[in-house]
Amino acid sequence: MGNLLEIIKGRKSVRTFDGRQISEEHREKLLEYIKGITNPFGIPVEFLLRDAKECGLSSPVLSGEQLYVLGKVEKKPYADVAFGYAFEKLVLYAWSLGIGTVLIGGTMKREVFEEAAGVREGEMMPCVSPLGYPAAKKSLKETMMRKGISADSRKPFKELFFENEWNRPINPDRDMAEIFEMVQWAPSAVNKQPWRIIVIDGVYHFFEKKDKGYVNENTGDLQKIDVGIALCHFVLGLEEKGKTPEVILNNPGIAVPDDVEYVASVRI
Repeated sequence: MGNLLEIIKGRKSVRTFDGRQISEEHREKLLEYIKGITNPFGIPVEFLLRDAKECGLSSPVLSGEQLYVLGKVEKKPYADVAFGYAFEKLVLYAWSLGIGTVLIGGTMKREVFEEAAGVREGEMMPCVSPLGYPAAKKSLKETMMRKGISADSRKPFKELFFENEWNRPINPDRDMAEIFEMVQWAPSAVNKQPWRIIVIDGVYHFFEKKDKGYVNENTGDLQKIDVGIALCHFVLGLEEKGKTPEVILNNPGIAVPDDVEYVASVRI
């Protein structure tokens, strides 16, 4: 995919597309890449490409899109984290091809998309995304949306990454600072950035800083999807540097605020 940090920092959520169909070459590359997408939790996530016009798919926050990718997963523990991790792999690969995306969880006719995805009992379709080439100029609606959520800004390291205890900022070395930057620039629902990392004895523990209104029977916990995205950036960044990270479930049991929940850990 090229330099991961450049891809992560260069990628923007796209809501205004130029109306062109994805080229056959790019479509084949996407389908081939999808076959190999895995996640550390061993939970299968199924991705389906669907033509917007053929399936009647649309969203009021988008324009010019011709193709969607729909993702579905079995409802089970860690399904939302696994979903976010897997979907972000696809998003980053698509961007490396010049294809724009944006995760859509609510601004759509969900029943139409679920029918197109063939969602069955016991499954959920947390998010979908358009796939297309970004337009040369953003729509006014998109420009206002990005401004409203401060889409091009991120929380500082001291609010996201801690050492040994909650709210004790970490001072990472150069390599890890770059990895943390990849996490810092992960996309999230309305740019809430709900992930937090506490490093204890060389193990990186991921937590979810919860906001109200992000849990739904049809979508799972959208902020856990965001943590899965951040975890994906972290693991891919370590792998790019030649390391072999292992995702484990190892709650350190430290004191955290009531609105904070342990998710997973990474051992290098």
